[in-house]
Amino acid sequence: MKPYKILKHQNPKPFILIPHQRYLFSALSSSTSDQSQSPSSKISPDVLVESARSSQWHFIKHLSPNLDSSLISTVLLNLHKTPELALQFTSHVQFHRLDIKTRCLAIAVASRLPSPKPTLNLLKRTVSSDIAGVAVVFDELALARERLGISTTILFDLLIKACCEMKRVDEGLECFYMMKDKGFIPKIETCNALLSTFLKLNRTESAWVLYAEMFKMRIKSSVYTFNIMINVLCKEGKLKKAKDFIGFMENLRVNPNVVTYNTIIHAYCSRGRVEGARFILNAMRSKGIQPDSYSYSSLISGMCKDKRLEEASEMFEKMKEMGLVPSAVTYNILIDGYCNEGDLGKAFRYRDEMVEQGISPTVSTYNMLVHALFMECKMDEADDLVKEMEEKGLAPDQITYSILINGYSRCGNVKKAFSFHDEMLTKGIQPTRITYTSLIYALSKRNRMTEADNLFEKIMKKGVAVDVIMFNALIDGHCANGNMERAFSLLKEMDKLNVPPDDVTYNTLMQGHCREGRVEEARELLDEMKRRGIKPDHVSYNTLISGYSRRGDMKDALRVRDEMLSTGFNPTLLTYNALIQGFCHNQEGDIAEELLKEMISKGITPDDSTYLSLIDGMGNIDQSVESCNSC
Repeated sequence: MKPYKILKHQNPKPFILIPHQRYLFSALSSSTSDQSQSPSSKISPDVLVESARSSQWHFIKHLSPNLDSSLISTVLLNLHKTPELALQFTSHVQFHRLDIKTRCLAIAVASRLPSPKPTLNLLKRTVSSDIAGVAVVFDELALARERLGISTTILFDLLIKACCEMKRVDEGLECFYMMKDKGFIPKIETCNALLSTFLKLNRTESAWVLYAEMFKMRIKSSVYTFNIMINVLCKEGKLKKAKDFIGFMENLRVNPNVVTYNTIIHAYCSRGRVEGARFILNAMRSKGIQPDSYSYSSLISGMCKDKRLEEASEMFEKMKEMGLVPSAVTYNILIDGYCNEGDLGKAFRYRDEMVEQGISPTVSTYNMLVHALFMECKMDEADDLVKEMEEKGLAPDQITYSILINGYSRCGNVKKAFSFHDEMLTKGIQPTRITYTSLIYALSKRNRMTEADNLFEKIMKKGVAVDVIMFNALIDGHCANGNMERAFSLLKEMDKLNVPPDDVTYNTLMQGHCREGRVEEARELLDEMKRRGIKPDHVSYNTLISGYSRRGDMKDALRVRDEMLSTGFNPTLLTYNALIQGFCHNQEGDIAEELLKEMISKGITPDDSTYLSLIDGMGNIDQSVESCNSC
C-alpha cells in the first residue's frame, strides 16, 4: 500500500505518515478534545499491534496511560506468537500499572522466549510488588496458560524458581504443593532450587520434608539433588551418613562426581577430621574421579587449622606437581596459616610466589598480612602494606579498617585508631561492633573513661547491637580506674538489654574488688556467678586466692584452692605464686617451701615472681630473728 502524503507547511521535505500512525494521531487528538468517552475506546488493538510490529514504541509509550487492561490483554494475545515483540510492548506500557490478570498474561507470553530470564524478572517484580498473594499469582498463571494453549509446566516452575531467588522459599513450597494438587510434576531443577534454598537458609529439616515428598511423587533425583542432600547431612554434622549416601545414590544408578566428594572432604576438614578427609580422597581416586584444586584446598585448609603447616605445604607442592593450578583462595589459606603461627617470613614468601604465578593478591591477602604485622606491633610495615594495597587499586574494606583500628588500639595509638575510624565513615563504610569495641578498649587503657562512656552512648543511639565483649571492655576500664560504681551500673544495664554477662564480666568485677581489698564482696560475686549458671574458671579462683593472700588470710586462700581442685581445676603458676607470697608475708617460710616443692613436682616451673617472694620471705624472717635477739 502506498503511503499518504501530508500537505507541506514550513518543512521543505514532506513528512510521510503510515496509515496506522495517522489513526494514532487522530486518537490522541480525540482524547484531548472529547473527554466524555474513555480514551482507550478510541484506540483499536490492531493499531497497537501494527505499532509494535513497526517499532513505534514512542507512540505506545505516549498512549500507555490511556490503555486499559482489556486492551493490553488483547494486544498481548495477538502478539503471543512473537514473544520478543510482546515483551517490548509490555515494557512500554508500564508493567507496574497492570492488574494481576494482565501481568500474568504478559508473563505467560514471555515464557515462550528461549531464555527464562525475562520471565523470571517479570515474576519477581510481580511477587515483590505484593499486588496479590503467590496463590493468586499461581491461579492467574494457570488461566493464562490455558488461554495461550501452553502445554508445559514452565510457568509454575519459573514461579517457584523466582520465589527461591528472592529467598521467599515458603511461598515457593506453597506453589510446589499447588502443582501437586493440580496433578503437575515439578521439574527436578525446580525441586533442586527449593532444596538448595533451604540449605542456604540452614533449614535442613524442611529440606528433608521436601525430599521425602519428591520421593513419594517419584521425581527422579539428579546428581545435583544428591549433592545438595549430602551437603545437608554435612551441615547437620552427620558425616558418616553423608559418606553412606554415596552408596545410596550409586544403587539408584546415579554416579557421584567431583562435587559429591568435595562436599564431604570439605565437611571432614571443617571439623578437624583431616584423616577422614584423606580416606574420602583415596575413595574418590579409586572410583576414577580425579581430585581438583578445591579437593586439595580443603585438605590444606584442614591441615592449617590443625597447625600441621609442613604437611599443608607438602600437599600444596603435590597439588602443583599434578598440574593443578592453585587459586588465590589456596594461597590465602597458607598465608593465613603461617600468619597465625607467627611465621611472617613464610607467609610473605607465599604472597611473593602468588604474584610470580600471575595471581593477584586479594583484599583478604592483605588483611591477613596486615593483621599479622599488628600482632607483632610492626605498625610501620603494616602502614606500608596498606599503601601498597591501595596502589594496586584494591580499596580497604570493612575488615581492613577493623584490623587497622584494632591494631593501633592494641598498640596504644588512640589518635591513629580514631583517624581510621573517621576515614572509613568518610568513605561510607560503617564501623562494626568489633571496631567500636577496639576504640573503647583503647580509650580504657589510656584512662580516658569519659570519652569511652560518650562513645558507648553514641553507639547505643546509632542502634548498634552491643554485646558482652563491648561491655566487658568498658567494665574493665572502669574497674582499672577504681570506679566500681560505674562498673556495676554497666552490669545492670547488661541485664536491661538482655546481654548475658559471662565469666570474664564477673572475673573483671572480682579483680576490681580485690584491688581495693574488698575480698568478701569478690567472694559474693563468685557465688552470684554460680547462681546465674556461669561456671567460674581458674581466673575466678586465682583472683580470690590472690586477694586473700595479699591480706594474709591464708586459711581462706587455701579453702578457695581446695574448692578450685574439687571443681576440676588444677592450680596454675599464678595460684602457687599467690600462696607462696602470702605465706612468706606471714613469715611461714616452711609452708612456702613445701608449696615450691609441690609446684615443681607437678611440672610447673617457678618464675622470677616465685623466687622474689621466697627471698623477701627469708628477709622478713631474718629481721624477725634480729628483733627477737635484741630483746
